[in-house]
Amino acid sequence: MLNLLRNRDVILILALLFGLGAGQGAPWSEALVLPALGLVMTLSVLGVPLEVLRSPRSFLAPTILALGANFLLLGGLQLVLSQLLINNPEIRNGFVILAVVPPAVAVIPFTQLLGGDRLFSLLGTVGCYLSALVLTPLGAWLFLGHDVLVHPAKIAVIVTQLILIPLLLAALLQRWGWDRVLEPYKGTITNWSFFLITYTIVGLNRQLFLQQPLALLPVMGIALATTFFWGEIIAWCCRWRGISQPRQTSLVLLGTLKNYGLAGGLALTLFSPQTSVPAAVSTVFMIVYIIWLNLKWHWVWQKQAEPVHPLPCGGSPCKDKKV
Repeated sequence: MLNLLRNRDVILILALLFGLGAGQGAPWSEALVLPALGLVMTLSVLGVPLEVLRSPRSFLAPTILALGANFLLLGGLQLVLSQLLINNPEIRNGFVILAVVPPAVAVIPFTQLLGGDRLFSLLGTVGCYLSALVLTPLGAWLFLGHDVLVHPAKIAVIVTQLILIPLLLAALLQRWGWDRVLEPYKGTITNWSFFLITYTIVGLNRQLFLQQPLALLPVMGIALATTFFWGEIIAWCCRWRGISQPRQTSLVLLGTLKNYGLAGGLALTLFSPQTSVPAAVSTVFMIVYIIWLNLKWHWVWQKQAEPVHPLPCGGSPCKDKKV
């Protein structure tokens, strides 16, 4: 039982089930989501060589790849599919907002959970958020009309709370030697922090799924296509190009996950609750997608990463030889 309660897959599935079945406590736990995500972010960057952040040149390649994966490809796909499948203009505007926001901050801790390239995800995410100070307001202005204003201060607050402060805390913990003390407990703390975050997200949106699931089918179809199917296409392209598994994991996460919290908040501020539906639906699909990636990591990626032991007879099968 104790092993099950430490198992990441079991914890995320329990959070999903509790959120749908007993999500009444989600409004009470909502205030804990931001501190929990900040804690997870801090633990995720422990052990990452933070000195590299001082070099602007180190951001160049990860930022370009992350911008291409998240803004250009994923955002473009969301815009095209919403134009083809969504008739409601309010919901279509919600997908436009999704397309112009940066990747989910949780890309960094999810990268750690799935054995990805933490440094690449960190540099790419930070680069995307700095770029989003210009790209998100500009994209909203171009696609939603000249009277729609997304103030860069909203993005700057997220950068400060969920990236800069965790980086500062991680640097202090490393300097004081607390990273070695926390190492045995990082997995448990991270997993149960994600339980709280997942339960709250699903619980806050449970009525949306339980009361009108058929009306949400086009939105759910786009969310499914831009996570599960699009993620497989990215993974296939990475394998075709010979990209390593850790880097592949980072690119899959950067290419499939948006900051749905920011998108939902902007939708409510600029338009109506109906405009926030794509962000709410995509949030739940993100949780299910991470559970799937986690299971896939255990079943496939870890086996691919296992070292192949050499044969005892000079690299070829032994024939009639006693070893």
